[in-house]
Amino acid sequence: MDQAFRTAGERGIGATIMGRNMFGPIRGEWPDENWTGWWGEDPSFHHDVFVLTHHPREPVPMAGGTTFHFVTDGIEAALERARESAGDRDIRLGGGVATVQQYLRAGLLDELHVVVVPVLLGGGERLFDGLGDALDGWGCVEFTPSAAAAHVRLRRL
Repeated sequence: MDQAFRTAGERGIGATIMGRNMFGPIRGEWPDENWTGWWGEDPSFHHDVFVLTHHPREPVPMAGGTTFHFVTDGIEAALERARESAGDRDIRLGGGVATVQQYLRAGLLDELHVVVVPVLLGGGERLFDGLGDALDGWGCVEFTPSAAAAHVRLRRL
């Protein structure tokens, strides 16, 4: 079940946008531009990835067709670059929470696939905190539990 969601989530993707923390846990200026994230030599994306950051960095080409591009001029600029790269394919927003919240507040998302995994009470970040009316008009279009997680698909209706 979980693998079927993963496979479906990779089909038709032409570009990914992610926050700096998803690329890697480094804060502030880039201490070592030889470090290429925690993805290994051949990241699973195999397309352009646009990393939101406040700190400029040259693009990082990797094996398999993945290139990490570092975008310093905001979420709209990252989305425009991702659209150009993806062509007629979809764009995946990889997260983390702060990144997803920015796109929700700006009204720039059409669908969310949220994977709920059990954690200790109080652990994790709250995806839907502080969003005001950003989810007005959204609804659950699919809820599928598995032994490991619950898959919730939300869509703007």
